[in-house]
Amino acid sequence: MTMSHATIRPDYAALTQAPVCAEPYTHIMVPHFIRKDDLPELFASLPQINSGGSFPPQSLSLSPLVQALVREMEGPELRRIIADKLGLDLDNAPSMLTIRGRTREKDGRIHTDSTAKRVTILLYLNPAGPGWEKQEGCLRLLRSPDDLEDYAKEVQPVDGTLLIFPNGPTTWHGHKSFVGSRYTIQLNYMTEDAKARSELRRHKLSALAKKLPLPGMGY
Repeated sequence: MTMSHATIRPDYAALTQAPVCAEPYTHIMVPHFIRKDDLPELFASLPQINSGGSFPPQSLSLSPLVQALVREMEGPELRRIIADKLGLDLDNAPSMLTIRGRTREKDGRIHTDSTAKRVTILLYLNPAGPGWEKQEGCLRLLRSPDDLEDYAKEVQPVDGTLLIFPNGPTTWHGHKSFVGSRYTIQLNYMTEDAKARSELRRHKLSALAKKLPLPGMGY
């Protein structure tokens, strides 16, 4: 396979067959949504991201393989399967995709996602290893908003694991403090209200701003 014709096909069959779990709130987890054979090349193709925060894909220099994965994530097949499994009409839901490559000390605090986000989809792209077994940086699905130890499930952010949940007022999640490389593609299906339109506008402006060189940064 030449990189100019790079393709990647996630394991949609595994997603279709995955159970919809109810505790502590509705969610779906798919280990190896990216197949094991595809992981080494994908890991090697990830963009270098040296700072924290979320980056729109347009603001990053992406390899053809990562571009192909972004197309799959934003494509109709994933949307259709998720809609079917969650019993939601997502046909006209706007989508917003970002990439994270680094986690800061302040990241991971307990939160629920913005009400403008109907569904949150997280794809974790880090090699498994003993570091993640310390539980730092492993996402916890929480039963309450104020206790990181009161979790129903902990998800290691590794090896193409996919996590999906419809957003709501009690979808609390967070992780123990972790500083370092931690790659995640986050996709959200948005509402169609003013708040969502505002977030999508900010997303587009962020993509533009992060592509432009910062003036006066002479150090």
